[in-house]
Amino acid sequence: MTLQQLRYAICIANQKSMNKAAAELFITQPSLSSTIRDLEEEIGLQIFLRSNRGIVITPEGEEFLGYARQMIEQYRQMEERFIHRKKFKKKFSVSMQHYTFAVQAFVEMAKEFGMDDYEFAVRETQTYEVIENVRNQKSELGILYINDFNSKALTKIFHDQELEFIDLFQCGIYVFLWQGNPLAQKECINFEDLKDYPCLSFEQGNNNSFYLAEEVFSTYEYKQIIKANDRATMLNLMIGLNGYTLCSGIICEELYQNEYRAIPLNTDERMRIGYIKKRKMPLSILAVKYIEELKKYEKKVL
Repeated sequence: MTLQQLRYAICIANQKSMNKAAAELFITQPSLSSTIRDLEEEIGLQIFLRSNRGIVITPEGEEFLGYARQMIEQYRQMEERFIHRKKFKKKFSVSMQHYTFAVQAFVEMAKEFGMDDYEFAVRETQTYEVIENVRNQKSELGILYINDFNSKALTKIFHDQELEFIDLFQCGIYVFLWQGNPLAQKECINFEDLKDYPCLSFEQGNNNSFYLAEEVFSTYEYKQIIKANDRATMLNLMIGLNGYTLCSGIICEELYQNEYRAIPLNTDERMRIGYIKKRKMPLSILAVKYIEELKKYEKKVL
């Protein structure tokens, strides 16, 4: 197995096409195909499935490509540091469900380390992408929740993808809404109180399983429900339509400036918020610091 073969495989995965990858690599398509076949024979697994419509990455191929990207990145850093004598930036990335406290913890971590020597990435995205990004090492950590409903399904996914879930803290379920909502002055909200208001839920795309929903009670028959794919849209819907969503209850005053409220939902349901990481893979110093910042929010659990 050579670095060239790894680069070729990564290029094909990025282009989703043998022909496009060959053009980018300035080699012929037969030569590229032959190189990848040799690689697949050597490692004893099929990385790509070929068809007239292009290529599809196999599950085993996704895992292999995750390690390949990591190896190529490490080689690039060694080359720049020891051959070209360049000062390179260390990288740290985290993926997360839509948690403002997780973004704020990222801000605090980035402030401490500074951005002169580090290249940061934070990805608020769908649950499936959070898991995928950690599995293929696009992100070192993934922030999400589990509860009694989704725990069995997600734990199996984590096990199959060689990931582990580590608890940060537990919290109750809260109704998150605009301060102008007629329910905003209540001390506790029942499901019956919510029936005349639209429930807002983050869209999960093609992987729209109940177990991957960002909100608890994903199987509940809501009278009104609206799907959104980003926080800004959801906040606009809260103001314009008096919508609401269900959340952990942790509000970052720095971001919301008291314009929104989190009110307890009358339920015994609990959420376990934590992070996923590659099993047996040690954490970087930035990941350790980020986790420390996240744990500070346990004190803000309502």
